Amino acid sequence: MQQFLEKAKNASRMIATLEPSLKDEILRKMADALEKNSFRIMAQNQKDLENATYNNLSPALIDRLLLNDKRIHEMADAIREIAALREPVGRVIDGWVVPSGLKIEKVTIPIGVIGIIYESRPNVTSDTAALCFKSGNACVLKGGKEAQESNTIIASILQEVLINYGLGKEIISLLPDYSREGVSQLIKMDKYVDLIIPRGGEALIRFVSENATVPVVKHDKGVCHIFVDSQANLENALLIVINAKCQRPSACNALETLLVHEKIADIFLPLMMEAFNEQKSIVKGCEKTQKLLHVALATDEDFHTEHLSNALSIKVVQNVDEAINHITKYGSGHSEAIITENYTTGERFLNKVDAACVYINASTRFTDGGEFGFGAEVGISTNKLHARGPMGINDLTTYKYKVYGKGNVRA
Repeated sequence: MQQFLEKAKNASRMIATLEPSLKDEILRKMADALEKNSFRIMAQNQKDLENATYNNLSPALIDRLLLNDKRIHEMADAIREIAALREPVGRVIDGWVVPSGLKIEKVTIPIGVIGIIYESRPNVTSDTAALCFKSGNACVLKGGKEAQESNTIIASILQEVLINYGLGKEIISLLPDYSREGVSQLIKMDKYVDLIIPRGGEALIRFVSENATVPVVKHDKGVCHIFVDSQANLENALLIVINAKCQRPSACNALETLLVHEKIADIFLPLMMEAFNEQKSIVKGCEKTQKLLHVALATDEDFHTEHLSNALSIKVVQNVDEAINHITKYGSGHSEAIITENYTTGERFLNKVDAACVYINASTRFTDGGEFGFGAEVGISTNKLHARGPMGINDLTTYKYKVYGKGNVRA
């Protein structure tokens, strides 16, 4: 492990000073390479899908795992979008002259070696590798065992491009030890690794957070809520709620709990339930909901759960403050939304809800690096430091102070 990470550390010094135009050229070649080798990727992905079926993984996890022509094309396009972004390294954040005559500049620099631990989705391999490369960082990637074959071929194709340019393949590398012990070693290697980003299930996040000596920015679970206010446009609310829950239920930004103002519950909930039945959603509700709909009772555990499937819970609330209090208790700090035509109520919700992304009259499904204009994301941080929400290339930099003098000495 030490020798492996030493190579990654050396590679990080190599990439840190690459010319921006060269980085962008290499990224475009990586995108082309993924598309040209789509048959190789899908062949290896099929092995993962067969293993997933054999091991009885859930439909939601299998959907996350699947790669086809469309998804590989989307992976390539994400890399091209990253290449087209403004260079994140070497930007002068601030500059000033102090009384001693020193000129000081605060300048962005790469973080160094970034370890990324993730599960299921093999597109994360190409997204995070490209983001790290654009921001001048080496990355050590640890995907889940269920996507091992897919991750390996994707990383190999990206490494082939690096080698063609005379660069070390260690700039993008997969952790060779897929075991829990391998992760345990990685997250304690603070001499070689500068940042760990875990994105996955609750158990993974807790394990990394509790055991790492390397700084951690966590991508925690997404227990996302939408509150439909008494002054909501109900037609918009129906469209938004269905999109947030059903467009891709396995996503971390999908709706998990629907909160409805009691003044409109008797009108809105039957309409909503008709739409959910069409989508074959599994619905539970509070006692007030049960008086209006034939659904099972939602428990305290249900309100805490990130289903990652076409299931959700409903709670009827008295007002926006009860909705905010419910989100404060059960939310994970990911994405929360309010549907209302009342400006004051909307602003109250936006200002009081503590989450990485807070929406008014829009689906929580927009919490995504691509949708935010970042090209892709390395994760969606539920931390408050140093990054929050979708993490793009600018969140993969730190800074240093460049100090210019003319023989200055301190009195």
